[in-house]
Amino acid sequence: MAAHIIYLAVLVWLSVFVLGADISSVSKGLVVVGLIGIWRYSWAAVNFTRAAIYLNYVFPRLRARAERAYGALPAPAHAYFLVTSFKIEPDVTTRVYRSIFRAAAASRGGATIVVSVVDLADETLIRKIWDLMPRDVDLSRVQLHLDRIPGTGKRDALARSYRLISRMSPTRHDIVVVADGDTCVPVDIVETSAPFFTDPRVGALTTDEIAETPEPGLFRDWYNLRFSQRQMMMSSQGLSGRVLTLTGRMSVFRADLLTDPGFIAQVQSDSIEHWRLGTVKFLTGDDKSTWFWLLANGYLMRYLPDVASVSMESQPKPGFMDSAITLMVRWFGNMLRTNGRALALSTSTIGYYTKWALLDQRLGIWTTIAGPLSVIWGTLFVDVMVLPAYVAWVLFTRYVFCWILSLVREPGFPITYPFLLWFSQVFGATVKSYILFRLDRQKWTRQPGGSASKAARPPLGQRVRAYSSTFVHSLALGWLALATLFLSGVLR
Repeated sequence: MAAHIIYLAVLVWLSVFVLGADISSVSKGLVVVGLIGIWRYSWAAVNFTRAAIYLNYVFPRLRARAERAYGALPAPAHAYFLVTSFKIEPDVTTRVYRSIFRAAAASRGGATIVVSVVDLADETLIRKIWDLMPRDVDLSRVQLHLDRIPGTGKRDALARSYRLISRMSPTRHDIVVVADGDTCVPVDIVETSAPFFTDPRVGALTTDEIAETPEPGLFRDWYNLRFSQRQMMMSSQGLSGRVLTLTGRMSVFRADLLTDPGFIAQVQSDSIEHWRLGTVKFLTGDDKSTWFWLLANGYLMRYLPDVASVSMESQPKPGFMDSAITLMVRWFGNMLRTNGRALALSTSTIGYYTKWALLDQRLGIWTTIAGPLSVIWGTLFVDVMVLPAYVAWVLFTRYVFCWILSLVREPGFPITYPFLLWFSQVFGATVKSYILFRLDRQKWTRQPGGSASKAARPPLGQRVRAYSSTFVHSLALGWLALATLFLSGVLR
């Protein structure tokens, strides 16, 4: 509470300080910030309104209708659990697989667990966890299949597991829960998700997600803020029946679609053709491949805000900034590599809201960067008071936005949230602009490899592509800087 009081006191002091200056010159320097603010916060208001409608009115009715239809089926769904594990800490693995075994045992239609592992140590540990499950967990209707494979990548592992499940002949009403080896699934995941697949238009669904980090601090706050934003945006997208990502941590699929040969081929070997970079083969982002296949084939993808998985998060790098950069590069790269081809789909296939949301993923990069750029020009060439006015604007708007976010999840927030929100927006947009011109750069957090791997001396073609990426990126930023100079009134 004391931190919030100090925050608000600084905001009030800055506001009074700015209002005592010559507002006319300051307003000229902030014209771009004002225009962008109208754009961005109107879009945020639309999404918050949509999320509120979905959470309070639409989703409860969707669930009630789905459960009635599910109850009328002659038999409950058989659940397949597909889990991939690669060099995860033993204590995390133990907790995760206990949750999976409990969820499988709770499936009224029985369950089959397919585990894809690379290391013998992982296989041994998982078998030990299975053998030591408490007696109150009835595993008599659960089958466990451990598949130890060569370490050729997650996409190969998933494709192989999909084919293994397809040989088990799943039916139209069966489901597949796909989870990472560091994610705990809810014990009632089958009962809470299977009813939605009674609608033949639904191909997959994803749920809320809770992040657990070992130590308090900026990294934990940043992740919690991110998942609060995720809850709002996913709920807004849920109103249209098409979320913009099927989270790789845990999503649920209709079994007969996941075993479709086209679906499997898309996951195992996905790529795009780029006018400058040539063929860009996807290393990471398997969840974007599954999402795009379902989107392109016209299936709905639901969001369940009342069901949550728990992911064990740890910093990939020692420092917060290095960790944030590492994760942003992977997340935003996956998003942008799929964004262009998704935008090319017809509005009749994906809907107007989804079309606009995909377009906003691109536009948001430049509108977000333009704001701070215009403040720099305004401070240097119009009036030095532009900077404190901008700081006051940021403090006010981000504080209000954080309170709005708290309405869709847990009430209240730490005082770090407004600062982390600004960081995620502005620094995130900068990272997105970098990745947008370097879509060929990819790397797993735990695994080396991909075109991002450092070589002693890259081939000539790779060096030429890198130089061209730097040139085109610099050119785009130059045009953006020029545009903000004109809009700020510095150039006429």
